[in-house]
Amino acid sequence: MGSVAGPEIERLVQLLARLPGLGPRSARRAALHLIKKREALMMPLSSALQVALDKVQVCKTCGNIDTQNPCTVCTDPKRDDAIIVVVADVADLWALERANATQGRYHVLGATLSPLDGVGPQDLTIDALVARAHAAEVHEIILALNATVDGQTTAHYITDLLQDANVKVTRLAHGVPVGGELDYLDEGTLSAAMRQRTLF
Repeated sequence: MGSVAGPEIERLVQLLARLPGLGPRSARRAALHLIKKREALMMPLSSALQVALDKVQVCKTCGNIDTQNPCTVCTDPKRDDAIIVVVADVADLWALERANATQGRYHVLGATLSPLDGVGPQDLTIDALVARAHAAEVHEIILALNATVDGQTTAHYITDLLQDANVKVTRLAHGVPVGGELDYLDEGTLSAAMRQRTLF
C-alpha cells in the first residue's frame, strides 16, 4: 500500500511513533490531531519543544532535569537536608513528587546496574552519591529503587559502599499495594508483604 501523506507528515508520524506508549497507529492519530489543531496545539507544542531544547539541563547536584541548575528541588529551602532519596530515573523522582511522598533531597542514578545490558557502576552516578552521603548533615539514604533483580542488585551494591558513611540506609517497603486484592497479586509480592508485615 502506498503512502497516504507527504514525506513531511510521514516524518512527523515516524518521530511520534518513537515516543513510549505510542505505536504506529497511535502516532498517526496523534499526528492527524496535531495537524487539525495547528493553531491551538501544534504551534504551542512546537514552541514548548524549542524552549525545552534550549533551556532544559541536568541538575549538577541531584541529576534531575529542570530549566535551572541547581534544580528547583535542590534550591528549595523547605527540603530536609538529612534525607537523600535515591532513584534510578527522573521519572521515579517525578512520581514521588506527585505523591508528595517525601520532603527529602534526591539523587538520580541514571539507571540501575544491569550486566546483561552492559550497565556497570561507572555508568551510574554512584560515586557522587557516596560523596553526598558523607556530608555531615545527611543522616539517611532511602533507596527508592524498583523491586526488580537489577534494582535490588543496585541497592545491595550501594549499601556496601555506604558502610563507612555515618548514615542509616533504608529502602521502600515491598508488598500489598493500597487497594490491592490478594487473589490478584503475584507470589513474590505476597511473600515480601508477609516478611515485612507490621503491627496493626
